[in-house]
Amino acid sequence: MEINQDTHSKLIGYLLWIFGFLGAHRFYYGKPITGTIWFFTLGLLFIGWFIDLFLIPAMDREADIRYESGEVSYNIGWILLTFLGVFGLHRMYMGKWITGILYLLTGGLFLVGVLYDFWTLNDQISQRNREVRFG
Repeated sequence: MEINQDTHSKLIGYLLWIFGFLGAHRFYYGKPITGTIWFFTLGLLFIGWFIDLFLIPAMDREADIRYESGEVSYNIGWILLTFLGVFGLHRMYMGKWITGILYLLTGGLFLVGVLYDFWTLNDQISQRNREVRFG
């Protein structure tokens, strides 16, 4: 029997879509390549950004299947990264205290660390949830 997990939220997806011309919602749903393209092209000159308004439910379903649910919430992690990433709060939330403090002291490792986390946060949270679940 397959368990239906709800790792990502459509509400958070739409909230990040508001900033979607910078690719935030695409990174959230685990699409870092197109998120980067959206970032550098302003959501494909806002056309792709508008189309994504209708694609978010499908991206949400794919993310729910792809990522591991558990103690660490993707929603909280992404909100912290998107709005407070340079302070490292998303890393502290995941229990990565040393790198969280390092981000706090260096402005998210001079923003390079924040960019890295936009590319990898979903996988980091999945890994952390597996560690908590299986020890």
